[in-house]
Amino acid sequence: MVAPKKKQSKQKIVWSVVGIIIVAVFVIGIVNVSNNKKVSSEKDKTKKLSILTYANWNPFEFVNNGKVVGFDLDLLKALSKEAGYDYTVKNTGWDAMFTQLHSGSVDAAISGITITSDRQKSYDFSNPYFVSRQAIVTKKDNTSIKTALDLKGKKIAVQTGSTGQAAAESILGKHNSNISADNGGTTNLQVVHGQATAAIGDETTVTKYVASNPSYNLKIIYDDKNFKPEYFGMMFPKNSPYRSDYDNALKKIIDNGEYTKIYLKWFDNKPALNLIKARQGGSK
Repeated sequence: MVAPKKKQSKQKIVWSVVGIIIVAVFVIGIVNVSNNKKVSSEKDKTKKLSILTYANWNPFEFVNNGKVVGFDLDLLKALSKEAGYDYTVKNTGWDAMFTQLHSGSVDAAISGITITSDRQKSYDFSNPYFVSRQAIVTKKDNTSIKTALDLKGKKIAVQTGSTGQAAAESILGKHNSNISADNGGTTNLQVVHGQATAAIGDETTVTKYVASNPSYNLKIIYDDKNFKPEYFGMMFPKNSPYRSDYDNALKKIIDNGEYTKIYLKWFDNKPALNLIKARQGGSK
């Protein structure tokens, strides 16, 4: 009876050693997986992002001496630095920007893009970084247009696919032949040359245009009743892993004053920080 007990004791020792080895291997495996995840995360963080813009919206983005510059470009630089990403910017067409982003061939776009419920069905947006409204541009001697409702029955120039087009359609109706949609950035020139009675565009853009071209004798008409405030955001493919990093970066540069510094470089008025802050979500 004594011998079997010793054998049983030896078996317990063997199984105990085996158990320790299994536990050790399991723990080492967890550590390795954790380390691999950390490396993977660091690789994502150092990825050079591909970002598109449509450089035809002074002062947001435009070409100056062969270089794309503007408010959006300065903001992108500050956001990317805060978020920890390197990036490249490619100037492309307005429609092409949406197409490439939807295909997932690029990482983001920034180009004074208004956040709309329709666009949110196909793309992710950052928290708003700019608040604006639509404005009407017409000749100074035009006394027939006082509100957006006065645009009915008149030729209206808009940027193709823009919220200016959506604003025109809300008054005149979709597919109305009086809406002249153009993707070449000539909406205001259509008014200058008499091809359109008025143009509808982003307030900041048209304000800059009218002020820069006094010889065109243009004026701006606002209608806050029919044209609600709009918010611009960076646009990403659906389920983008980078959106939250840029959201957090935006909140930080708003809080530390960098956003206001960039804004005042390009615009004469102070930013509507109360409206922008109110729409900053809690990205993690």
